[in-house]
Amino acid sequence: MRILILGGYGFIGAEIMRACAAAGYECIGLGRSAATGERLVPDAQWIGADMAKLDSAEKWTPFLAGVDAIVNAAGALQDGARYDLEAIHHRAVAALLDAAPKMNVKKFVQISAPGANAKASTAFLRTKAAGDAAVRASSLEWTVLKPGLVIGQGAYGGTALLRMLAGFPLMTPLVSASALVQTVALEEVAAAVVAVLKSEVPARRDYDLVEDAPHSLRDIVRGVRRQIGFSMAKFEPDLPAWIAAPVGVAADLAGLLGWRSPLRSTALKVMREDVLGDPAPWRAASGREFSSLDETLARLPGSAQERTFARAQAAVPIMIVTLAAFWIASGVIALTQVERAAALLPDFGAASILVIGGAILDIGVGAALIWRPTARAASIVSVLVAFSYLLAGTLLAPQFWSDPLGAYVKILPAMALGLAVALMLEER
Repeated sequence: MRILILGGYGFIGAEIMRACAAAGYECIGLGRSAATGERLVPDAQWIGADMAKLDSAEKWTPFLAGVDAIVNAAGALQDGARYDLEAIHHRAVAALLDAAPKMNVKKFVQISAPGANAKASTAFLRTKAAGDAAVRASSLEWTVLKPGLVIGQGAYGGTALLRMLAGFPLMTPLVSASALVQTVALEEVAAAVVAVLKSEVPARRDYDLVEDAPHSLRDIVRGVRRQIGFSMAKFEPDLPAWIAAPVGVAADLAGLLGWRSPLRSTALKVMREDVLGDPAPWRAASGREFSSLDETLARLPGSAQERTFARAQAAVPIMIVTLAAFWIASGVIALTQVERAAALLPDFGAASILVIGGAILDIGVGAALIWRPTARAASIVSVLVAFSYLLAGTLLAPQFWSDPLGAYVKILPAMALGLAVALMLEER
């Protein structure tokens, strides 16, 4: 069987790709970057395409030649600079379902979410529901799978959020700590997809993929702390919702700049409203149960790599904001005091021009740091610019090396911070 897997290098999609390949299927992955897919799942074919732009049957047709089944594991949490939920979750899916029967595609597996319905409180769940409805209305042999909070070895989405919360030193700050959540192991979601493709369960049905017993958010974070190897938190305050609101707003603003923070308002709202499903239909259809949270966590590594990532989730945003603020403030201060800054340089007739040019460059570096698509390049540029300033300053005004306030010495940690940001800015 030849399988087209949408979102094939995502957190869930990549695991589905591996499981389908292990089951003997020929896998084709579709994602924005074919190069990323080839790096994460090398033993597969890859199509580089932006699913949000595939809004007609004609645009999908070239990708469906010889395809027997489609698994839709593509999705986004919230609208932002790079994502349009309606386009990804609904319009593209509807166009694909128009094209698929004409190309003799037989099966369609939709990865959705518990609580997806037209009246849901978030655009994520409403658009998911619209896509689910299009799937159910199709003539294909369809199945809608709704995983709970997916936990796996990789760290993305919900898993990244849990690890970030678990990584806080001494305390675990939680909002809606008593919210109830049912989890599912990542590899068991992939196994469920394979079972559907093998026709081991009845088609044209919805199945919730969740463990039997729900857990409070607090208990889940405690479990992750133990699994990673952190000691239990000394303080576990249950914070009021109004404290989380500005955090969500800040994360949403970051989303408009291309950042995908696990603290965006949609994630906080979904958690607050519980993540629950009914495992009985899947158990009756397949004869299988999903692992409990403790069983899932017991299979995951708790090495230094996981602990470092958990701490970095909270540290990296602080590092980026600090570095961007440093460069923007440096440029603004210089522009407001051009003559004073120029007086510190040797008098060679172009000191003011040098100050103004440097200030504009500083502001540009800072602005590029907060725009996600350019952040890594900007962090590298920040190191090079800082080094050039240090070199030029050493040649033109070497006396500042002995400045009691450490004018030149303080450039060194800024360079180190830029290098650290460049090395840590990874998404997949």
